[in-house]
Amino acid sequence: MGLTKSEIFTEQQNEISNIAKVLGHPARVAILQYLFKINTCICGDLVNEIGLAQPTISQHLKELKKIGLIKGNITGTSICYCIDLENWVKMKTVLSLFLDQDLNEKTNCC
Repeated sequence: MGLTKSEIFTEQQNEISNIAKVLGHPARVAILQYLFKINTCICGDLVNEIGLAQPTISQHLKELKKIGLIKGNITGTSICYCIDLENWVKMKTVLSLFLDQDLNEKTNCC
């Protein structure tokens, strides 16, 4: 498979694509839902809650952290993760603008 040539797309198009990629895995959606439910988390709790192996959970956490939806603090030998609310609101705004664009158009297509 070739490169996506992301440089030919707008910053917004690339951002939406990155969000969609990260949210495109049910384990990541489950992790986000769990973090919202308890408002903080230690990685070990996620292994018990989600039912995946520790390395798998860590990889999903890494992807969520990479786009800024979660943040983590090291406490002893554990990392405590939580939702990054500022970036969550930004993501909601970006996706809302994209998903609501049809509301501004009155076309009679097909």
